[in-house]
Amino acid sequence: MTATTVILLIVFCTGASFVQRVSGFGFGIFIMTVLPHLMPSYGEATALSGMLSAAQSLYVLVSIYRLIEWRRVIPILLAFLVTSFFAVEYVAMATDTHLKHLLGAILLIMSVYFLVISDRIRLQPTMAMQLSMGTLSGVMGGLFAMQGPPAVLYFVASEPDKQRYLAHTQAYFFIGNVFMTIYRARCGFCTPTVGWCWLYAFVGIVVGSWLGRLVFDKMPSAALRKIVYAYMAVGGILALMA
Repeated sequence: MTATTVILLIVFCTGASFVQRVSGFGFGIFIMTVLPHLMPSYGEATALSGMLSAAQSLYVLVSIYRLIEWRRVIPILLAFLVTSFFAVEYVAMATDTHLKHLLGAILLIMSVYFLVISDRIRLQPTMAMQLSMGTLSGVMGGLFAMQGPPAVLYFVASEPDKQRYLAHTQAYFFIGNVFMTIYRARCGFCTPTVGWCWLYAFVGIVVGSWLGRLVFDKMPSAALRKIVYAYMAVGGILALMA
């Protein structure tokens, strides 16, 4: 692991934590544009992303966990835990090249969806919606360490209060990533390299979360998200070309 790799890890982790703290999601989306190119394997990249995301969510959750209403979180979380297990198992069988190209396609599709389509869709926070979004989130989390977008569709619809929305999303991401880390360890993805990278990148979690907290009530989340979506599109194109 070179000094350049360590610096890039800290910088991108800072950016991912900042985005997550301000908008409530986006850590995996942001960090996975670069981790597959820095880590020895795609599986290790997803493992590191999940472990960092869990740490970032816990860092935020400590101060707002009292706002959680578990009945709004448990159904979507259970669906996620089941489907993410099988998605992680697929990552263990697929080739890195195939997964990187699939990641690029998903990044590109999601960026177009969020930039062009998402504002026109209004979903109701029903049980069916929880289960369907949890299932889709589990697939995306297990394959790409990007479980946020489907879950956010549900939490945005069910939580008009900004602080409660943040509490529910961070609880969902923290518990989900803890379980996926266990799944990935079972497949051999949680290597010593992942552990060392996590320690270095944790600096970025603290700095990014602190900066995000400073601007949480000041920066328009919609503007930040559009920047992230454009970045997703560029990352997707580069991954497809790799």
